[in-house]
Amino acid sequence: MYYIEKTFEISASHHLTLSYQSKCSRIHGHNWKISVWCRAHELNADGMVADFTEIKTKIKDRLDHQDLNSILPFNPTAENIARWICDQIPSCYKVCVQESEGNIAIYEKD
Repeated sequence: MYYIEKTFEISASHHLTLSYQSKCSRIHGHNWKISVWCRAHELNADGMVADFTEIKTKIKDRLDHQDLNSILPFNPTAENIARWICDQIPSCYKVCVQESEGNIAIYEKD
């Protein structure tokens, strides 16, 4: 099995729709740190699990300096963002989304 990890940062704003009172219901921003893990039994014709640039283009270029509520079709919690990122990359099996120091969400496919 082959594995790769792509890590990058984005700056983006969001607000959460919650069932309770929270300061996170107001628009605010984070410098998000995102790690994407991919795997493959066999390398592709170019000798890769996945192209690092393709991962950056699909995720960072789409989310960086955006209001996540306006471009994502769900409540943009770190958990939901991690799942969405994983679904965007075919060979991805795990995503870590860190919205701030000590606040990390991880999604991993079964």
